[in-house]
Amino acid sequence: MTEPEPFSLASRGRSFRFAGRGIAHLLSTQHNAWIHAIASVLVVCAGFALGVSRVDWALLVLAMMAVWSAEALNTAVEALGDVATSEHHQLVGLAKDVAAGAVLIAAAGAAVVAVLVFGPHLPRLVGAAR
Repeated sequence: MTEPEPFSLASRGRSFRFAGRGIAHLLSTQHNAWIHAIASVLVVCAGFALGVSRVDWALLVLAMMAVWSAEALNTAVEALGDVATSEHHQLVGLAKDVAAGAVLIAAAGAAVVAVLVFGPHLPRLVGAAR
């Protein structure tokens, strides 16, 4: 086992560049990430328009973070599975399905958070529309 390299700002900078490259790959290649991006923009716009509380913002940010994190990990699992074998392998397929399921769980949870946060504002919105 090799010794970890000592802490340096340069190595932290490289880590951030690698992470940025991963996020760019996620956004440029994954269609579901585009849906998450649109949903995130709509949630942020709705949050500002409705003047949600700090606690509500925290819940919304955590929900969005969960979905984005799950989508990124799903993409990583898919890439690793594709490297492991170009043929169909039952366990690779299972890993991909479970990772996709994690995204679905996170998205469903985020939808529940959105209903809980934005739901109380609906009567005001309906009244303003009349």
